[in-house]
Amino acid sequence: MDRLKLSDNIIRLRHERKITQEELADFLGVTKASVSKWENAQSTPDLMLLLQLSAFFDMTIDELIGYKAQLSREQIRRFYGELVGDFAKRPFHEAIEKTRNLARRYYSCHPFLLQLIVLCWNHYMLAESKEEQERLLEEAVSWCDHILENCSDVGVCSDALVLKAGLSLQLGKAKETIAMLEPMSDPTRLAGQDGALLVQAYQMEGEPEKARGYIQAREYLDLLNLVSDAMISLALYQDDFKRCQETICRIGNVIEQYRLEQLHPNVAAQFHYQTAVVYALNGEEERALKALRSFQKCVDRLLCAEKLTLHGDEYFDRLDAWIETLPLGDMAPRSKEFIFQNLQAAFGHPAFEGIKENPDFQRILQHFTSK
Repeated sequence: MDRLKLSDNIIRLRHERKITQEELADFLGVTKASVSKWENAQSTPDLMLLLQLSAFFDMTIDELIGYKAQLSREQIRRFYGELVGDFAKRPFHEAIEKTRNLARRYYSCHPFLLQLIVLCWNHYMLAESKEEQERLLEEAVSWCDHILENCSDVGVCSDALVLKAGLSLQLGKAKETIAMLEPMSDPTRLAGQDGALLVQAYQMEGEPEKARGYIQAREYLDLLNLVSDAMISLALYQDDFKRCQETICRIGNVIEQYRLEQLHPNVAAQFHYQTAVVYALNGEEERALKALRSFQKCVDRLLCAEKLTLHGDEYFDRLDAWIETLPLGDMAPRSKEFIFQNLQAAFGHPAFEGIKENPDFQRILQHFTSK
């Protein structure tokens, strides 16, 4: 927590109101010398005077004294875990009101506010009306703006900008998204070389474990981004079935070689699902069903797990230590209940209209509806 700034704030607020120490003292019923001592940090007002000061300057006591509530990493994870459970089990209006109350209470804890933005984006579709969904997304954008205007942590601000761009796109504001992301997305910028330089620096400093841990995390993230980009590619090239087949083949090999269905079944499931959509749209019924069976296998891994967590494996043997440093640690951003609730919508995709009566399709659908 930053140092309290009561004395500085009284001086600043008094000057903004254009009043003298004596005028402030008269309002509070104290001597001018008392006000002078507060401003020189020689003494502090008692509780009742703090209440009067906060009322006079129209702000909370926390704002007046410069207190910024901060949460530890463990507290952020605990609150996030509670909220994920609330969205899965409680009425939406109760869960979102609890989220808003926490946002107001810890508005100056920017890392926590960032996670609340992620939480809202992951669950906004549970709101009953489109208007309510849009209001929640706009509110999350305003939280991003607050972080960008007040946070000094470059990493948190960078994440807030990306989240704001994504939320803006979700709201249909494509031009705003382009304006935010184009300057930082130029592939020719030198920023892409920072990882290699950092690894070399670790090695020069005799810290090979840090170098290995960093490169594993980078490789892992690059792998997830590759598969995610491939899903976007499949959607962009739906009218080029030959190219889609090649993408499916190549990324399928990547998923198999890196054992991604075990390492990260969520992203593997999403790829298999998008593959099924492409095949179904192009009349490849058997291939679509095969992709849906792979999707089913990955989702079963998620639903049968005692707890949804991020983790490494034999190859990514230093990944768990890196995951522990993440704001949410190994915690998944959504609950098993939320994943299950959205399966019905997944099977209702218009691409599956031509195969929905197929017995195999019905069996896969029944597999999830009977759980």
